[in-house]
Amino acid sequence: MLNIRRANPIIQGIVFAVCAIIFLFVLPRALSTFQINQLGRFLTYAIVALGLDLIWGYSGMLSLGQGLFFGIGAYCFAMYLNLETVGKNLPDFMGLYGVTELPWLWQPFHSPIIAIILAMVVPMVLAALLGFMIFRSRVQGVYFSIITQALTSIVALLLVGQQQLINGTNGITEMRTIFGAKLASPDTKMNLYLVTVVVLGIVFIGCQFLVRSRFGRILVALRDDENRLRFMGYNPVLVKTIVFAISAGIAGIAGALFVPQVGIIAPKNIDITASIEIVIWVAVGGRGTLVGAILGAILVNTGKSVISTKVPDIWQLFMGALFIGVVLLFPEGLIGYVQKLWQRITHTTKVSTGAVDADSQTKLEIDPANANAK
Repeated sequence: MLNIRRANPIIQGIVFAVCAIIFLFVLPRALSTFQINQLGRFLTYAIVALGLDLIWGYSGMLSLGQGLFFGIGAYCFAMYLNLETVGKNLPDFMGLYGVTELPWLWQPFHSPIIAIILAMVVPMVLAALLGFMIFRSRVQGVYFSIITQALTSIVALLLVGQQQLINGTNGITEMRTIFGAKLASPDTKMNLYLVTVVVLGIVFIGCQFLVRSRFGRILVALRDDENRLRFMGYNPVLVKTIVFAISAGIAGIAGALFVPQVGIIAPKNIDITASIEIVIWVAVGGRGTLVGAILGAILVNTGKSVISTKVPDIWQLFMGALFIGVVLLFPEGLIGYVQKLWQRITHTTKVSTGAVDADSQTKLEIDPANANAK
């Protein structure tokens, strides 16, 4: 009989390979340029959802600030795209506010490599500093969520007032090329989609490796009983800070991939509403599963796009009803429900098999023909 513990990695590897083939080879041939661009945007949402699932599903910390880290990564890469578009000139919006010299904050973003690094590092540093101060004070639960929510709201309001630096409410929009290629070109959109698929796969594998390692077991122990983990000699503050910083870095990467596919980044993209939507994606898909985060992000945003197109006046009511229904009917998310259903089927099969074996053994013992053999 095949050992289940050995079969699971094999099955998961096959499923991962099939999904990779579908997303890399099948869908690009089957979908239009518009649909590919839209799916690429949804996959960036799946990346940031993976980061939230890492800290919420496995560590038990509900962050309402992932939209902030996502936005920081997007702004970092958008500044590079803007500078590439204007060349040696100033961005157009700066001229409207009387700016005559490129601000020092923009100087590093002439380099795409530095822009990509900063898109990941800046959110990680901010999350590490914020997390260390919060966790050192042993703030947890709903208070941690409130603090991250407040920080997100504060930063969004501050960005609105920075007209001369980042164009305030209007955001950064002047982006026409990336690495010399036109963003409006179908080939560029296809390449951005393929890069997003590859990055999503790498992030997923990295998260899988992390949660299955010793560090992942520590995260689960932290979620289940933090005090017991502390008494065992571990430092919960350090563990929380590390995983919070990792999730912020993942969100920053997602933001950097998001902005060239959309062509705009504004304060509204990083407000509290955006962070709550990320929570909804993970909740619908199933937290603590990783796969559920990806599935939830794709399904919810696809549903949002379809419903808003067909019923633009009341689509929000439909989406609200969908979320409430999922939470009430599938409190563990779609993947959690499927796993529970599979466990029930497996358990029922084992019980049935055991009952048959027991009947056979009973018949063997009472059969007179086997009396001498015993």
